[in-house]
Amino acid sequence: MLARVAKYRWQYMMIAPAVILLFLFSYMPMAGIQVAFKDFHIGYTIWNSPWVGLENFSFLQDDQFWVVVKNTLWIAILKFVFGFPAPIALALMINELRHSGFKRFVQSVSYLPHFFSWIVVAYILQSMLTLDGGLVNNFIKDLGGEPIFFLGSTEWFRPMVVASGLWKEVGWNTILYLAAITTIDPQQYEAARVEGAGRWAQMRHITFPGILPTVSIVLILSMPGLIAVGMDQIYPLMNPANQPVADVLDTYVLRNGLQQGYFGVATAIGLLSSVISLLLVLITNQTARKINGEGLW
Repeated sequence: MLARVAKYRWQYMMIAPAVILLFLFSYMPMAGIQVAFKDFHIGYTIWNSPWVGLENFSFLQDDQFWVVVKNTLWIAILKFVFGFPAPIALALMINELRHSGFKRFVQSVSYLPHFFSWIVVAYILQSMLTLDGGLVNNFIKDLGGEPIFFLGSTEWFRPMVVASGLWKEVGWNTILYLAAITTIDPQQYEAARVEGAGRWAQMRHITFPGILPTVSIVLILSMPGLIAVGMDQIYPLMNPANQPVADVLDTYVLRNGLQQGYFGVATAIGLLSSVISLLLVLITNQTARKINGEGLW
């Protein structure tokens, strides 16, 4: 054991900061899970607060909680259906570009929105979609239509969230797939061309199967974020008009925990969400291993 550590000492030194950060910010905070089973208030500590058993899980009998769950599932499903395959398709299309300068330009333009904060994106959306002077509503009025209250509409909120998420992240999410494409043996393409395969056939039978292991890993890693649909994106866009469809688990936790002081209830909701995310990861990993033999473990 000591000989192995000495042999790979530099590798261990390189990963040591990441391991320390993981321990400090992921494992140590797990001690706070006990707040879900305690009556915790400001002035107490998590150690001397009285135990209340499952009392904090009474939110399961709250009708508003199930409305929030429905909203969360709707947005999560829409984001997954449109957001997961989009970077795969974009990576395949970028890979087919033959002009290197134009290819770099497309990559740079698609990456750029990732570096905008969601506050900036929300401001851009508000500037474009506002009723009074918004670019989109001005265009609708020029065409003879009636302006639409996008920001306060329960019908348009979910499409707005999905579309803004795609615009911001689709380019950045192509990086892994483009890197995976570079690992494919070029001789496979040469052999396919000799056999008369066109570019579509090469993409279908060589490129996509070549990145399928990466797709499986990304799918598994994306599962924990499926329930956490992104408070940093939704909260700046939420208002009393669209709250019936905009209120999700993260905003529900924020309202119960920080705004109303029900820390035990907020922790219990977070714990339940974490358990569901863990189950999704386990199920997805097992399914991926059965389908193509690739998984995280």
